[in-house]
Amino acid sequence: MKIAVVILNYNGQEHLRHYLPSVVENSAGADIVVADNGSTDGSLALLAAEFSSVRVVALDKNYGFAEGYNRAIAQVGEYDYVVLLNSDVYTPEGWLQPLMAQLDSDSTIAAVGSKVLSDTDRTKFEYAGASGGFIDYLGYPFCRGRVLSELEEDRGQYDDAREVFWVSGAAICVRRSIYEQLGGLCGRFFAHMEEIDLCWRMQLAGYKVVIEPKSVVYHLGGGTLAANSPRKILLNHRNNLAMLFRCASPLQRVVVAIVRPMTDFAAAMGYILGGNKEGARSVLIAWRDFIRWHKVLAAERQQIRSTAKRESPYIYKGMIVLRYLFGKRKFDNII
Repeated sequence: MKIAVVILNYNGQEHLRHYLPSVVENSAGADIVVADNGSTDGSLALLAAEFSSVRVVALDKNYGFAEGYNRAIAQVGEYDYVVLLNSDVYTPEGWLQPLMAQLDSDSTIAAVGSKVLSDTDRTKFEYAGASGGFIDYLGYPFCRGRVLSELEEDRGQYDDAREVFWVSGAAICVRRSIYEQLGGLCGRFFAHMEEIDLCWRMQLAGYKVVIEPKSVVYHLGGGTLAANSPRKILLNHRNNLAMLFRCASPLQRVVVAIVRPMTDFAAAMGYILGGNKEGARSVLIAWRDFIRWHKVLAAERQQIRSTAKRESPYIYKGMIVLRYLFGKRKFDNII
C-alpha cells in the first residue's frame, strides 16, 4: 500500500526545522509532503535548502487546517493511505508501521490515530487527542488520558487498540478513498473540531475509527493559538455547534438545542469573571456565526443523515462537565 505523510505548514519555519528531521528519518516507506499554506516566514526557503527529499505543495494562501489539507491531499497523487501530521510533532522510530497495519487488517477502518503524548513532558498525555477521544451528549470532547483540562500521566493504562469516537488530527492516518468519498474535512471550519466531525461522519457512514497506541508521537501543541485565545474560543464553540447540527441524531439534537445555550452562557460568564471579556465575546460571535450558517448546515445535515447507516456507540450519554465538577477527572472514572 502506498502512503504519504502530509504536514500542513503556515509560517512554521521553526517547527519544521525542529520536528521535520524526525519525520524524514523515521517514516521509512512513506513519501513526505509539506503543504505550505501561503507562508511568508521563510518556510519554503528552508525546505529547499535543508529538506531536498521532501516534496512541497505550495498553496496560494492560508486556507486553514481543514481546507488546506483537502487541497493538499487532492494534489499529492495516488496514495492508499494518507497521514495528516501536525508540524509540531516529533515522530520516533516505529511510529508509522502500526497505523498501516491497522488499516491493512480491516477494510472497514477508515481512520487510525496515534497515542499523543506531550513533547514538553513526555510522561503525560497531550491535550489534543491523548489515547483516543469521545464526546458527551452535549458535544464536549474528552479523551482516554484527558478530561477537560485534566491530563493524566501515561502509565500504559490506555495502551489497548480499540474503536473510539475520534482520534487526534495531530497524527491521523486515513484511508484516502473514504476520506474523499466523505468530502474530507469541513473547509468552513477553518481549524478546530474538523477531525472530530470527520470521524463522526465516518462512523455514520458505517466505518470504524481506531486508536493504535503502539504508534506514539510527541506533540508540542498550542503552537498556533493559545488556549485562552479569543480566536481559538470562537472556532471551538462555533465549529462544535456546527458539527452537532450536521451529525447528531434527532434526539441528541433536541437535547443540545435546549441545554447548550445555558452551558455556553455559563462559559461566557466564566470568561468575564476570569477577566477574559474577549473570550466571552467570542462565545457570542460563535452563536451568531452558527445561526448565519443555518441554511447551509441544514443542507449538509440532510445529506449526512439521509445516508447514515448507524449511530456511533461511542457518544457518552451524560455531561462530562458535571462529572468533572463532582471530582471525576480521569477517563476510567467516567467510562
